[in-house]
Amino acid sequence: MEMNGFMGGLYRITEWIMRFSVTNVLWVICSAPFFFFGLSLLTAENTDQIRSVIILMAAVAPFTFFPATTAMFSVVRKWIMGQEDAPLLRTYFRGFKENYVQSLIGGLLYTVIYAVMILNFQFYSDQSNLSGILAIMFLVFMVVLGISAFHFFSMLSHMYMSTIQILKNSVLITIGRPLTSIMLALSAGAVLYISFYQFPFLIPFFMGSLIAYMAFWYFYRVYQKALDIQKQKEEEEASVDEEDQDMLDRAESELTEESSKK
Repeated sequence: MEMNGFMGGLYRITEWIMRFSVTNVLWVICSAPFFFFGLSLLTAENTDQIRSVIILMAAVAPFTFFPATTAMFSVVRKWIMGQEDAPLLRTYFRGFKENYVQSLIGGLLYTVIYAVMILNFQFYSDQSNLSGILAIMFLVFMVVLGISAFHFFSMLSHMYMSTIQILKNSVLITIGRPLTSIMLALSAGAVLYISFYQFPFLIPFFMGSLIAYMAFWYFYRVYQKALDIQKQKEEEEASVDEEDQDMLDRAESELTEESSKK
């Protein structure tokens, strides 16, 4: 029995490793132009080359990276909601196709905003005194925007809303849930640090899918809490309506009794 339990646990671990790795590989393949230019950063020799590569990455990101990432979130969403046996390829490419336009629009907006923030950060970081403080502020804004992007992917894969509504709600969740945002940032930062500085093999096989899983898990907790609060309010309103109806019924019965006495 112990051996069967051990083998069963080992099988489950292997199955989860395969799920994460296959999903991550699909993400890398569908984002190939973005990652290709990203690899070019390793051979860049000066600031001008780095700037040129970043511009190319920004140009292709809305068309490749954002739809591919939304599709990856569609897969991990199934796992977190208990549908662990959902077919990976079908789920991934369905999420890629169904959410492509919204991912593209959101990607364009995020890319433009990020470009403006990076330019401002570079400008103020070269200054001194109060300008240095402004540079730190823009850096904080970029982190907040990055966290909101995680919520954007989660909401896009989970809910039917307009792109503007998703973008607005992503920012509101990021600001309105500071503890969740900090935990998400630390978790994603830890995975990125380990992937880039400790175990680079995680990048093509696990990095993206691990971060997506954690990001959607945090989002789903917030979503479930919001549903519970809404349900509680509805129950309270229903109980108040029942009390009001009981009062009306008693009043009507008393009036009926008085009129009958007369």
